[in-house]
Amino acid sequence: GQPQTQSHLLLNTPPCTPSPSQPCPVKGWLFCGPDPHSLLSTKGCEHSGKLGCAMRIFVSFEGSCEPFDISQHQTVRTLKQMIKDFFHIQLLDDKQTRRFLELSYAGATLRDSWSLPDIGIAPCSTIRCLLKEEDKPILYVFSAVTKETLSVMGTVFLLSTSVSTLRSLVSLQTGLPVSTFRLTTPSGLELYNCNQLDEYNIGVGATLRLDTWDGWPEFLRGCFHGHRHIVQRYLSEEELVMRFQQRVALYISACFGHLDLASWLLRKGVRPDEVVGVHPYRQWCRDTDHPEVRKCPVHAAAESGQLLILKQFISSSVLSLVCQDHHGLKPLQIAIQHRHKECVHYLTTKL
Repeated sequence: GQPQTQSHLLLNTPPCTPSPSQPCPVKGWLFCGPDPHSLLSTKGCEHSGKLGCAMRIFVSFEGSCEPFDISQHQTVRTLKQMIKDFFHIQLLDDKQTRRFLELSYAGATLRDSWSLPDIGIAPCSTIRCLLKEEDKPILYVFSAVTKETLSVMGTVFLLSTSVSTLRSLVSLQTGLPVSTFRLTTPSGLELYNCNQLDEYNIGVGATLRLDTWDGWPEFLRGCFHGHRHIVQRYLSEEELVMRFQQRVALYISACFGHLDLASWLLRKGVRPDEVVGVHPYRQWCRDTDHPEVRKCPVHAAAESGQLLILKQFISSSVLSLVCQDHHGLKPLQIAIQHRHKECVHYLTTKL
């Protein structure tokens, strides 16, 4: 005739009979059995082989703190399911959005696979529960250079913009000049700057591929890591191609702050206020070039907030201060746009 408690209702089981309850060998746990109506008697206790063990904890969620009786066999994932059912929480996991529960204890986020007793949760502890929502990437780009997959965030409206816009986003995230890579669909169809993405039937969550010329992945990886000797090893013997490679290397070193590589390239005569341009073999098709081929290494440094590189560039060529990008912006304006305060302060003192 004893009324059911709120936490017992969560498991749809009758309340534990008080009389047979006794301490469990596991500190803080309670035997609930052998009464057939006991809360966890069907699961059994690992120490007895017959009787169940339960511990009461509290879950704080959106201003409410509710008791939950858990077994020593339960994981964080099963506790999340109990919380979801009790509070009638609507979760979501589609192509664009993920809405999920996050549990934390003593300031640490609990992983789904963790077993509750194994992480040191004591009886009557309070676990914090948050309902979180995050946007999923609208597109993915697999880089043949780094062998990594890049997440491109945005809304579905990105899929109706131009290929040129997407290439700008990829360039900003990877540090690669737009003239050094091409994008292809999963079927291998190349994406051209002047076309719209929706012309290629690219859907939400699709994975595109980033490729470059044969022999260039090793060179570009050397640039990414700032390894001067690797960059030098893969420079072309053709003068025009080599000069283009050096401009590319200085641009990438500006993005990642590789001072040693940048210093070596400056000594080689590469200018920070010189546009990266396009591969010499593509100079005949300027009408289809991306506007950002007119960006210079100094613009990349201001965009990335690389203060030491900026100082190096200004010392090398004071003309870098007034060098304009494809939008007509100078390094100071770019630094302001990207909120790099230290770079803004430095560039202001140099004007």
